[in-house]
Amino acid sequence: MEHDGQLQLYAAVAGQLKEAHTKVRALQVPEGVRMALTRKLLVITAAAKHDVADAARRLERFNADLDGGRFPEEER
Repeated sequence: MEHDGQLQLYAAVAGQLKEAHTKVRALQVPEGVRMALTRKLLVITAAAKHDVADAARRLERFNADLDGGRFPEEER
């Protein structure tokens, strides 16, 4: 049973990551900001391979920041 819950969590996080990548691509922001956001998503994706629950929490914070218009500084 626990295995089924873990698989469902992986599927949910994967779907949310896909949606987050779509949101980032659609943003009207400088390319440096888009790259920083994409890097954050890649870090969350890598974290999901080791701790999917932690990745889900990170993704939730990422989406809250994104929805709140809080973006990282443009890298130079």
